Amino acid sequence: MAKSRNQKLKLLYLYKILQEKTDEEHGLTISEIITELGRYDVQAERKSLYDDFEMLREFGVDLEMKREKNTQYYIASREFELPELKLLVDAVQSSKFITARKSASLIKKLENLVSVHEAHKLQRQVHVSNRIKTMNESIYYTVDYIHDAISNNRQITFQYFDWTPDKKKTLRHDGKNYVVSPFALMWDDENYYLVAFNSEEGDVRHYRVDKMTRIRVLEERREGADKFRNFDMGIYSKKTFGMYRGEEETVTIRCENTLAGVMIDRFGEDVMMHKADDEHFDIIVKVYVSPLFLTWFMNFGKQVKIISPQSVVDRFVASAKDALSQYE
Repeated sequence: MAKSRNQKLKLLYLYKILQEKTDEEHGLTISEIITELGRYDVQAERKSLYDDFEMLREFGVDLEMKREKNTQYYIASREFELPELKLLVDAVQSSKFITARKSASLIKKLENLVSVHEAHKLQRQVHVSNRIKTMNESIYYTVDYIHDAISNNRQITFQYFDWTPDKKKTLRHDGKNYVVSPFALMWDDENYYLVAFNSEEGDVRHYRVDKMTRIRVLEERREGADKFRNFDMGIYSKKTFGMYRGEEETVTIRCENTLAGVMIDRFGEDVMMHKADDEHFDIIVKVYVSPLFLTWFMNFGKQVKIISPQSVVDRFVASAKDALSQYE
């Protein structure tokens, strides 16, 4: 019998079959492997398969055998362990940043990294209350442009938009073209942000990636490298509430002892904390004093109090009065 054209691909098809259909709990016998290869119009004999198994092992495939009623062969370990893939699936599925359609596509690709038997374990439903997925699928291309500009030391230009009450996009500043030097992408408050140097402002600024449109990579080289020489993205994120910028201040806050965990979660384990009395402690933090920073404190009512500086205390009081005036 003449050999089929696929015969030259025998080893590749064998690897594909083992990848798709075997794991530590599910193996294939020699007879089953021969049958599976036949589906690809590939002929195989028992002796030749033993040689193929050794070639796969030499290549680095963790191919094992288990002796039961019939000897079975299976791939024992892979690049990603199942618990690791479950974490990735949970992150993709619960992420607001990734569209529903893209989430399904990414999870399908992750399923290809395990056997068909384990793939159903990745079809997990992560239920997040009131989860809203972004509708901006072009964000993936935007991220790609940004990475390309960073790696090639180039500036980018884009337009920035907001949403109107009738759910339409409106460009900021009459469609102004922003020109910035991109340096990093960061995830904060369930959104993706570009952190860049804005030459016009002469300072570091950040932009919501899903609100950027018509992005282009320019030939001009990036500016502002000195601003990022000792730039700490983690510290920047801790200072910036909801990614709203304001004037940077060193603020002292008095908190009830029960809020120690909340403050560590927000500002990190290295936050300066000092005992004020038996029921309270003080923290000293550098933050950008923005409206979101002030309203964040309102969540805790009498459990927290801004001690200094007085200018921040005054802003907080004014913000609280503005909120109450809506109901008077």
